[in-house]
Parts: sequence; structure tokens; C-alpha cells
Amino acid sequence: MMKRVRVKIFGKVQGVFFRAYTKEEAQKLGIKGWVKNLPDGSVEALFEGEEKAVDEMIKWCHKGSPSSIVTKVVVEEEPYVGEFKDFTIRY
Repeated sequence: MMKRVRVKIFGKVQGVFFRAYTKEEAQKLGIKGWVKNLPDGSVEALFEGEEKAVDEMIKWCHKGSPSSIVTKVVVEEEPYVGEFKDFTIRY
């Protein structure tokens, strides 16, 4: 089953290569979508893929990159669209 979620990650998640590590992990799991920094210091990501892979990705977000300190993860499920060809870092 395919799944799509929008995730907001809070804590020390900018300036710690969070987006690069997120992209690497997403590609490993075969997830499509994007990740970007937000002006409030948090990171937002959109993940689409197999339900199991997306759930793994959400789990990974709670841990984050080696230098990050994740304090909160907010997950919103959305209807699956299948609109992405790959996983990108948005600026």
C-alpha cells in the first residue's frame, strides 16, 4: 500500500546536514518527495512511497542526522498522489 505524509521536524535541525542525510535515507528506502528548511528553524519534508518505507522514514526523523537534536516530529497523513520522480532538497 502506498502512503504520503508531510512531516515537520523541530529542534536543532538546521546547519547539521539534516536535509542531506534525509535525502540519503529516503533514497535508500525508495521514497520520493522533498525536504526543506523553514524560516522558523524547523525542517519540513514530504514523503511518498510504500507504507513500510514511509513508516521507517518517520522513525528515522525522530533520530535525524548525527549532529541534530530532534525535539518534536509532527506527522500529517495526506492522500497518496504519486507526483514525484525522485527525492530532492528544496531551497
